[in-house]
Amino acid sequence: MDAEVDPYAAAQDAAQALLQRLSIDRIDVGLVLGSGWSAAIDGVAETIAEAPLGELPGFNKPVVAGHGGVARALRTPSGRVALVLTGRTHFYEGRGVAAVAHGVRTIAAAGASRIVLTNGCGGLNPAWAPGTPVLISDHINLTTTSPIVGATFVDLTDAYSPELRTLARTIDPSLDEGVYVQFPGPHYETPAEVRMARTLGGDLVGMSTTLETIAAREAGLEVLGISLVTNPAAGYSETPLNHAEVIQAGKDAVPRLRTLLSGLLGVL
Repeated sequence: MDAEVDPYAAAQDAAQALLQRLSIDRIDVGLVLGSGWSAAIDGVAETIAEAPLGELPGFNKPVVAGHGGVARALRTPSGRVALVLTGRTHFYEGRGVAAVAHGVRTIAAAGASRIVLTNGCGGLNPAWAPGTPVLISDHINLTTTSPIVGATFVDLTDAYSPELRTLARTIDPSLDEGVYVQFPGPHYETPAEVRMARTLGGDLVGMSTTLETIAAREAGLEVLGISLVTNPAAGYSETPLNHAEVIQAGKDAVPRLRTLLSGLLGVL
Protein backbone atom coordinates (compact mmCIF):
# COMPACT_ATOMS: atom_id res chain seq x y z
CA MET A 1 0.00 0.00 0.00
CA ASP A 2 1.32 3.46 -0.94
CA ALA A 3 2.63 5.30 2.13
CA GLU A 4 0.84 8.46 0.97
CA VAL A 5 -2.60 6.80 0.86
CA ASP A 6 -4.90 7.42 3.84
CA PRO A 7 -5.17 3.88 5.31
CA TYR A 8 -8.57 4.54 6.84
CA ALA A 9 -10.07 5.83 3.59
CA ALA A 10 -8.44 2.90 1.76
CA ALA A 11 -10.19 0.48 4.11
CA GLN A 12 -13.56 2.15 3.48
CA ASP A 13 -13.04 1.88 -0.28
CA ALA A 14 -11.92 -1.74 0.02
CA ALA A 15 -14.93 -2.63 2.15
CA GLN A 16 -17.33 -1.28 -0.47
CA ALA A 17 -15.52 -3.13 -3.23
CA LEU A 18 -15.47 -6.32 -1.18
CA LEU A 19 -19.17 -6.23 -0.38
CA GLN A 20 -19.99 -5.60 -4.02
CA ARG A 21 -17.67 -8.34 -5.27
CA LEU A 22 -19.12 -10.91 -2.85
CA SER A 23 -22.74 -9.69 -3.31
CA ILE A 24 -23.38 -9.17 0.40
CA ASP A 25 -24.72 -6.17 2.32
CA ARG A 26 -22.37 -6.33 5.31
CA ILE A 27 -20.36 -8.73 7.41
CA ASP A 28 -20.92 -9.53 11.06
CA VAL A 29 -17.68 -11.22 12.07
CA GLY A 30 -14.23 -11.52 10.51
CA LEU A 31 -11.60 -14.25 10.68
CA VAL A 32 -7.96 -14.01 9.61
CA LEU A 33 -6.41 -17.44 9.18
CA GLY A 34 -2.65 -17.69 9.63
CA SER A 35 -0.13 -20.43 8.90
CA GLY A 36 -1.62 -23.89 9.33
CA TRP A 37 -5.23 -22.71 9.64
CA SER A 38 -6.58 -22.31 6.09
CA ALA A 39 -7.55 -25.92 5.44
CA ALA A 40 -9.54 -26.03 8.69
CA ILE A 41 -12.21 -23.63 7.41
CA ASP A 42 -13.28 -25.88 4.53
CA GLY A 43 -16.78 -27.23 5.01
CA VAL A 44 -17.57 -25.54 8.32
CA ALA A 45 -20.32 -23.30 6.91
CA GLU A 46 -22.14 -22.46 3.69
CA THR A 47 -19.97 -20.49 1.27
CA ILE A 48 -21.76 -17.46 -0.17
CA ALA A 49 -18.96 -16.26 -2.45
CA GLU A 50 -15.20 -15.81 -2.53
CA ALA A 51 -12.55 -13.77 -4.32
CA PRO A 52 -8.74 -13.91 -4.54
CA LEU A 53 -7.18 -11.48 -2.07
CA GLY A 54 -4.84 -10.13 -4.73
CA GLU A 55 -7.81 -8.88 -6.76
CA LEU A 56 -9.23 -6.72 -3.95
CA PRO A 57 -8.21 -3.05 -3.45
CA GLY A 58 -5.25 -2.67 -1.11
CA PHE A 59 -4.75 -6.40 -0.57
CA ASN A 60 -1.79 -8.51 -1.66
CA LYS A 61 -1.51 -12.12 -2.65
CA PRO A 62 -0.01 -14.00 0.33
CA VAL A 63 3.67 -14.84 -0.08
CA VAL A 64 3.88 -17.43 2.71
CA ALA A 65 3.27 -21.14 2.08
CA GLY A 66 0.27 -22.45 4.01
CA HIS A 67 -1.94 -19.41 3.38
CA GLY A 68 -4.94 -19.88 1.09
CA GLY A 69 -5.12 -16.40 -0.41
CA VAL A 70 -8.87 -15.80 -0.67
CA ALA A 71 -11.59 -13.70 0.93
CA ARG A 72 -14.55 -16.00 1.55
CA ALA A 73 -18.00 -15.00 2.77
CA LEU A 74 -19.74 -17.69 4.83
CA ARG A 75 -23.30 -18.01 6.15
CA THR A 76 -23.09 -19.05 9.80
CA PRO A 77 -25.59 -21.44 11.42
CA SER A 78 -27.31 -18.43 13.01
CA GLY A 79 -27.70 -16.71 9.64
CA ARG A 80 -24.94 -14.16 10.15
CA VAL A 81 -22.26 -13.43 7.58
CA ALA A 82 -18.62 -14.17 8.35
CA LEU A 83 -15.74 -12.99 6.21
CA VAL A 84 -12.70 -15.27 6.23
CA LEU A 85 -9.32 -14.07 4.98
CA THR A 86 -7.15 -17.12 4.31
CA GLY A 87 -3.92 -15.16 4.35
CA ARG A 88 -2.41 -11.91 5.57
CA THR A 89 0.35 -9.41 4.81
CA HIS A 90 3.24 -9.78 7.25
CA PHE A 91 5.30 -6.88 8.56
CA TYR A 92 8.51 -8.48 7.32
CA GLU A 93 7.32 -8.29 3.70
CA GLY A 94 8.32 -4.62 3.72
CA ARG A 95 5.00 -3.26 2.42
CA GLY A 96 4.53 -1.02 5.45
CA VAL A 97 2.43 -1.29 8.57
CA ALA A 98 -0.68 0.07 6.80
CA ALA A 99 -0.69 -2.97 4.52
CA VAL A 100 -0.49 -5.25 7.56
CA ALA A 101 -3.52 -3.58 9.14
CA HIS A 102 -5.54 -3.24 5.93
CA GLY A 103 -7.40 -6.53 6.32
CA VAL A 104 -8.75 -5.89 9.80
CA ARG A 105 -9.60 -2.29 8.95
CA THR A 106 -11.54 -3.47 5.91
CA ILE A 107 -13.40 -6.02 8.01
CA ALA A 108 -14.38 -3.30 10.48
CA ALA A 109 -15.41 -0.92 7.70
CA ALA A 110 -17.64 -3.65 6.23
CA GLY A 111 -19.67 -3.76 9.44
CA ALA A 112 -18.10 -6.41 11.67
CA SER A 113 -18.00 -6.00 15.44
CA ARG A 114 -15.82 -9.04 16.23
CA ILE A 115 -12.73 -10.59 14.69
CA VAL A 116 -10.80 -13.82 15.19
CA LEU A 117 -7.06 -13.53 14.52
CA THR A 118 -5.09 -16.76 14.22
CA ASN A 119 -1.47 -17.66 13.62
CA GLY A 120 1.08 -20.44 13.71
CA CYS A 121 3.78 -19.91 16.33
CA GLY A 122 6.55 -21.32 18.46
CA GLY A 123 5.65 -22.49 21.94
CA LEU A 124 7.61 -21.89 25.13
CA ASN A 125 5.52 -24.22 27.28
CA PRO A 126 6.69 -27.85 26.96
CA ALA A 127 3.13 -28.97 27.74
CA TRP A 128 1.95 -27.52 24.41
CA ALA A 129 2.79 -30.12 21.79
CA PRO A 130 2.77 -29.17 18.09
CA GLY A 131 -0.84 -28.92 16.98
CA THR A 132 -2.09 -27.34 20.22
CA PRO A 133 -4.33 -24.24 19.87
CA VAL A 134 -3.76 -21.64 22.59
CA LEU A 135 -5.87 -18.56 23.33
CA ILE A 136 -3.95 -15.28 23.34
CA SER A 137 -4.52 -13.45 26.61
CA ASP A 138 -2.18 -10.52 25.89
CA HIS A 139 0.73 -9.59 23.66
CA ILE A 140 4.16 -7.99 23.56
CA ASN A 141 4.86 -6.06 20.36
CA LEU A 142 8.57 -6.12 19.52
CA THR A 143 8.20 -4.65 16.02
CA THR A 144 8.87 -1.13 17.43
CA THR A 145 5.97 0.29 15.42
CA SER A 146 2.19 0.81 15.48
CA PRO A 147 -0.46 0.90 12.76
CA ILE A 148 -2.19 3.89 14.35
CA VAL A 149 -1.77 7.18 12.51
CA GLY A 150 -1.71 10.41 14.55
CA ALA A 151 -2.36 11.09 18.20
CA THR A 152 -5.04 8.48 18.74
CA PHE A 153 -4.62 6.77 22.09
CA VAL A 154 -6.13 3.29 22.21
CA ASP A 155 -6.57 1.37 25.47
CA LEU A 156 -5.15 -2.14 25.12
CA THR A 157 -5.90 -3.28 28.67
CA ASP A 158 -8.23 -5.98 27.32
CA ALA A 159 -6.86 -6.13 23.79
CA TYR A 160 -7.98 -9.78 23.62
CA SER A 161 -11.57 -9.95 24.81
CA PRO A 162 -12.03 -11.90 28.06
CA GLU A 163 -15.66 -12.49 27.02
CA LEU A 164 -14.65 -14.08 23.72
CA ARG A 165 -12.02 -16.24 25.42
CA THR A 166 -14.71 -17.51 27.79
CA LEU A 167 -16.97 -18.15 24.80
CA ALA A 168 -14.20 -20.13 23.06
CA ARG A 169 -13.84 -22.34 26.13
CA THR A 170 -17.52 -23.30 25.89
CA ILE A 171 -16.54 -24.95 22.60
CA ASP A 172 -13.23 -26.43 23.79
CA PRO A 173 -12.83 -26.37 27.58
CA SER A 174 -9.26 -27.65 27.27
CA LEU A 175 -8.02 -24.43 25.64
CA ASP A 176 -5.10 -22.93 27.55
CA GLU A 177 -3.98 -19.31 27.16
CA GLY A 178 -0.76 -17.34 27.04
CA VAL A 179 1.03 -14.13 26.10
CA TYR A 180 2.04 -13.82 22.44
CA VAL A 181 5.29 -12.07 21.51
CA GLN A 182 5.67 -10.72 17.97
CA PHE A 183 9.17 -10.48 16.57
CA PRO A 184 9.75 -8.66 13.26
CA GLY A 185 10.95 -11.75 11.33
CA PRO A 186 11.32 -13.22 8.78
CA HIS A 187 14.17 -15.12 10.48
CA TYR A 188 13.28 -17.32 13.42
CA GLU A 189 14.18 -16.17 16.89
CA THR A 190 17.49 -17.14 18.48
CA PRO A 191 17.51 -19.16 21.71
CA ALA A 192 18.66 -16.02 23.54
CA GLU A 193 15.77 -14.02 22.13
CA VAL A 194 13.35 -16.75 23.16
CA ARG A 195 14.79 -16.66 26.70
CA MET A 196 14.30 -12.89 26.65
CA ALA A 197 10.68 -13.33 25.56
CA ARG A 198 10.15 -15.80 28.39
CA THR A 199 11.72 -13.38 30.91
CA LEU A 200 9.37 -10.65 29.65
CA GLY A 201 6.38 -12.89 30.29
CA GLY A 202 5.89 -14.44 26.86
CA ASP A 203 4.53 -17.92 26.20
CA LEU A 204 4.26 -17.88 22.39
CA VAL A 205 6.52 -16.34 19.73
CA GLY A 206 5.70 -15.46 16.14
CA MET A 207 5.76 -12.86 13.38
CA SER A 208 2.19 -11.56 13.09
CA THR A 209 -1.04 -10.61 14.90
CA THR A 210 -0.09 -7.84 17.35
CA LEU A 211 -0.19 -5.01 14.79
CA GLU A 212 -3.52 -6.30 13.48
CA THR A 213 -4.88 -6.45 17.02
CA ILE A 214 -3.91 -2.83 17.66
CA ALA A 215 -5.63 -1.73 14.44
CA ALA A 216 -8.68 -3.84 15.26
CA ARG A 217 -9.03 -2.32 18.71
CA GLU A 218 -8.64 1.18 17.26
CA ALA A 219 -11.52 0.32 14.89
CA GLY A 220 -13.69 -0.86 17.79
CA LEU A 221 -13.53 -4.59 17.07
CA GLU A 222 -13.60 -7.19 19.83
CA VAL A 223 -10.63 -9.49 19.27
CA LEU A 224 -10.27 -13.22 19.84
CA GLY A 225 -6.68 -14.34 19.25
CA ILE A 226 -5.74 -18.00 18.84
CA SER A 227 -2.24 -19.34 18.22
CA LEU A 228 -1.54 -22.79 16.85
CA VAL A 229 1.67 -24.07 18.40
CA THR A 230 3.43 -25.56 15.38
CA ASN A 231 6.82 -26.22 16.99
CA PRO A 232 8.78 -25.67 20.19
CA ALA A 233 10.58 -22.31 20.02
CA ALA A 234 14.34 -22.09 19.47
CA GLY A 235 16.17 -23.42 22.51
CA TYR A 236 13.20 -25.66 23.29
CA SER A 237 13.29 -27.51 19.98
CA GLU A 238 15.63 -30.47 19.55
CA THR A 239 15.83 -29.89 15.78
CA PRO A 240 16.45 -26.82 13.57
CA LEU A 241 13.34 -24.75 12.87
CA ASN A 242 11.80 -24.70 9.39
CA HIS A 243 8.50 -23.66 7.80
CA ALA A 244 7.74 -27.18 6.57
CA GLU A 245 7.04 -28.29 10.15
CA VAL A 246 4.67 -25.34 10.54
CA ILE A 247 2.66 -26.52 7.54
CA GLN A 248 2.71 -30.15 8.68
CA ALA A 249 1.56 -29.27 12.20
CA GLY A 250 -1.35 -27.37 10.67
CA LYS A 251 -2.31 -30.36 8.54
CA ASP A 252 -2.17 -32.68 11.52
CA ALA A 253 -4.31 -30.31 13.60
CA VAL A 254 -7.04 -29.77 10.98
CA PRO A 255 -9.73 -31.92 12.69
CA ARG A 256 -9.36 -30.09 16.01
CA LEU A 257 -9.11 -26.66 14.39
CA ARG A 258 -12.13 -27.36 12.18
CA THR A 259 -14.21 -28.29 15.21
CA LEU A 260 -13.09 -25.12 16.97
CA LEU A 261 -13.78 -22.82 14.01
CA SER A 262 -17.14 -24.48 13.35
CA GLY A 263 -18.14 -23.94 16.97
CA LEU A 264 -17.01 -20.31 16.95
CA LEU A 265 -19.02 -19.57 13.82
CA GLY A 266 -22.03 -20.92 15.65
CA VAL A 267 -21.74 -18.50 18.56
CA LEU A 268 -19.98 -15.34 17.35
